[in-house]
Amino acid sequence: MKKLKKLPIGISSFETIRTDEYIYVDKTRHLFQLADEGMYYFMSRPRRFGKSLTVSTLQCLFQGKKVLFDELWIAEHGQWEWKEYPVIVIDFNLIPRFNEEVLRQGISLNLKQTALNYGITLQTDFIETQLQELVTGLKKLFKLNVVVLVDEYDKPIIDHLGKGEEGLNIAKRNRDVMKSFFGVLKGAQVAECLRFVFFTGVSKFSRVSIFSELNNLNDITMNRKYADMLGYTQHELETCFAGYIEQFAKASGRSSQEIMVTLTRHYDGYRFSDWDIRVYNPFSVLRSLEAQAFKNYWFETGTPTFLVNILKENAYPVAKIENLQLDEMIFSVYDIDNLQPEALLFQTGYITIRDVKDDIYSFHYPNQEVKISFLKFLMFAYIPGNGSDRSLFKRLCAYLRQEDLDAFMKTIIALFASIPYTLESKRDEAYFHTAFFLMVSASGVNAQSEVLTCDGRIDLVMEFTDKIYIIEFKCNQSAEAGIKQIRAKGYDQKFKQSGKKIILMGINFDTENRNVAEWKAV
Repeated sequence: MKKLKKLPIGISSFETIRTDEYIYVDKTRHLFQLADEGMYYFMSRPRRFGKSLTVSTLQCLFQGKKVLFDELWIAEHGQWEWKEYPVIVIDFNLIPRFNEEVLRQGISLNLKQTALNYGITLQTDFIETQLQELVTGLKKLFKLNVVVLVDEYDKPIIDHLGKGEEGLNIAKRNRDVMKSFFGVLKGAQVAECLRFVFFTGVSKFSRVSIFSELNNLNDITMNRKYADMLGYTQHELETCFAGYIEQFAKASGRSSQEIMVTLTRHYDGYRFSDWDIRVYNPFSVLRSLEAQAFKNYWFETGTPTFLVNILKENAYPVAKIENLQLDEMIFSVYDIDNLQPEALLFQTGYITIRDVKDDIYSFHYPNQEVKISFLKFLMFAYIPGNGSDRSLFKRLCAYLRQEDLDAFMKTIIALFASIPYTLESKRDEAYFHTAFFLMVSASGVNAQSEVLTCDGRIDLVMEFTDKIYIIEFKCNQSAEAGIKQIRAKGYDQKFKQSGKKIILMGINFDTENRNVAEWKAV
């Protein structure tokens, strides 16, 4: 059997991938288009999505390392002029950013090292004048315009968010440093020396915050032409990784098609434009093929504590996250002083575009990995308790699948009882609804909150391959009142054509006792 190329897990160096027999998924068509059509660009994508590899590939491309691109699109079909441009790479993964002073020192050291690599000595002390000196000096030395690549530009800011007032103040001061520093690139003396500028990061801060001085960036974050520039398309997965999928199938006793279906369910679904182009999470795909197992690889590499804190501080209705409908304007107002939970959820990769109609964007979780992991994390944040009690939620899905509703509701009651009495003083219907939704979703149930029908909104629908549960919540009333509302509103009519068994449930919460008082199923 022919030896397979290695999986580039955690490798963001294009040169390493191309010289050491790793698989490279060819994205050079997009890079040629960027360099051919424009000059100033910005793109945000979730973590572990290939941003650093993109920066590394652009660096090698502009450095004229032609041999690295043999047999790739840009060498076979492009009209690239293989010149050696001077390239400045500013990687904020590698620059200390503890506070304003350290950040300035780190940037200065980066610029001095770059200058030294090109045989230039910087004479000035301030990072703004150093950048200007470096760009103009390289233009003079090479007689070619300069390329500037900035990776993870937002790290000096987002690393300090969600850490109280002190962290917020550091983030704001670092923001001001970045605004002043990046603004140099638009100055006339520097701008005339530039060939190409590319910024990437997780967050898309508004032009009036970070980029007020550099407001000519072309933001391609949601540009349909670049929707699949990062991440793997279905075709790329099937062609570039066919050998590994076959190995996975043999090892697990399943067909390659079954492996593909499961990969899709776990790791596909990210959509970044109004065109219906979806991509797989590249990190999770690589880890899954290497381990020959389906786990929550991406989620385990970083927990969204800051994001959860924002949701809690805003009393955000988390049960509605996967049914969001928003105007595109929400994605252009992101700033430290006005953090929008919806924009954060999208930019960090916890929700993605489901559909676009009349300029209204609908969102949902991209795949099973993200939904189950995120909701489980939210459950632990929203429903504190001791470890043994909190683990009870894992049984809920199995009880519902078996239609053992007595065991299911006993477990729900035990989980609510485990929540410390001093927490969450406002135990209204919305609170119980949210907590219930998180419990069942974290257990693996396909649950949807506030499902729209012709006559109203169903509180909760839980769907299995052979059955559907329709639930109506009540507070200080009766379980029977919930059943009556389902029937009166005809909530079950929407699902009659599914051919599945339909189970109606009314659940009444007692706000004084802070738990389920009564339930009924028919």
